[in-house]
Amino acid sequence: MSNVLITGGAGFVGSNLADRLVAQGDKVTIVDDLSMGLVENIPDSDLVTFYEESITNKEFMEHLLVKNKFDYIYLFAGVASVADSVARPYETHQVNQEANVFLLEVIRKRKLPVKKILFASSAAVYGDDPQLPKTELSRIKPLTPYAIDKFASERYMIDYGNLYDLPTVAVRFFNIFGPKQNPSSPYSGVISIITDCIREGKTFNLYGDGEQVRDFVYIDDVIDALLLLTRSDKAAEAHGTYNIAAGKKTSVNDMIAAYEKITGKKLDINQEAARQGDIKYSYADISKLAGLGYKPVYNIETGLEKYWEYINK
Repeated sequence: MSNVLITGGAGFVGSNLADRLVAQGDKVTIVDDLSMGLVENIPDSDLVTFYEESITNKEFMEHLLVKNKFDYIYLFAGVASVADSVARPYETHQVNQEANVFLLEVIRKRKLPVKKILFASSAAVYGDDPQLPKTELSRIKPLTPYAIDKFASERYMIDYGNLYDLPTVAVRFFNIFGPKQNPSSPYSGVISIITDCIREGKTFNLYGDGEQVRDFVYIDDVIDALLLLTRSDKAAEAHGTYNIAAGKKTSVNDMIAAYEKITGKKLDINQEAARQGDIKYSYADISKLAGLGYKPVYNIETGLEKYWEYINK
């Protein structure tokens, strides 16, 4: 049994990871201020301890780390709304960067025996650089405070690993979809918003022509990747940064067409002007992760089928 900390564990990815860890018998501690996560996402299990707390509470976080001596730490907590980071750059910076650096500093100073620390970054760090597909060595061009903080935190993880011999790894998430994604969240994925519209007969606001290309990856594949990077024998070598995606490009229009076919329902679409700052094309090269044995199981159709099945359960 491993002892695991997930910050942001009531959120979409964190709670799906918690489900998997609990299923394999791990003890899981979740810290989440519920600003975006949902308490009902948290697994109902004696193996789970939940604290409704912000990771910016330094005294609380230091005490928690020192007391529990976690084997694995997954850092998912953050203000995920890009718009919010533009409106409140300093407040979101404290969550998205400062708090994570503080945790690294506690682990370093207290010499805590962590086996792996994984930080969740974002494909947003690539910005609108035209080179495709995005590799981990692609040009970094963060366009918002959110993306700047994600990239800076990545670098802190990697450099703390190199300078102080901490077992750190960072991942750049592309467009994840699946169960427990909150469609009312300001930064929810387009698929969860469309799912909500199809189910409730609501109109979907499509910004732009729908030819935007994304790399949609199903949540189960993401959890496989996270466990591969932290738990597998090859994880010892897994430092640096890894793209987590399906390695496939799908336009929003093609995704909608596939979803309409699966659900047997027509999506009511209201077309709006493209949003300023939206990136037109984004998809990943996943060969670095594939080199460790990662192979996505789901494509856009099979992922949508499983998600729709879950939604209607």
